[in-house]
Amino acid sequence: MNRGKRVSGNTNDHIVVPVIEERLTVAKKEIETGKVAITKKVHSEQQVIDIPVVDEEVDVQRIQFNQYIENTPPAVRYEGEKTIIPILKEVLVVEKKLVLVEEVHITRKQKHSKISQQETLRKEEVIVNRVDTNPTI
Repeated sequence: MNRGKRVSGNTNDHIVVPVIEERLTVAKKEIETGKVAITKKVHSEQQVIDIPVVDEEVDVQRIQFNQYIENTPPAVRYEGEKTIIPILKEVLVVEKKLVLVEEVHITRKQKHSKISQQETLRKEEVIVNRVDTNPTI
């Protein structure tokens, strides 16, 4: 089966055989199948918040003593929630003595209360609706 051309002229004959090749071309096409609509809503609501608050008050009392101290002066001491601080002074006499002039009594008191405060909280909501581009008849 010779399908090509025969070339003669020389002692050797040549046959030309055509070679065929198929090629594939690929293309893409975008087709719209539908649409969506997105909506966002923001909701606000008022909320009351109770906040615990502690206030501390200090009560100071000065108690007069005017007593001479023979030994070491009294130290700061605590009686429950009360702090007692001795106040001393030196007086000039033939001999030097310490006189307990007064004590300072400090009592701490806590006052508990609540404060109400109104705050606005926001919350977002997203709604997605599909939009049909090819309605059926």
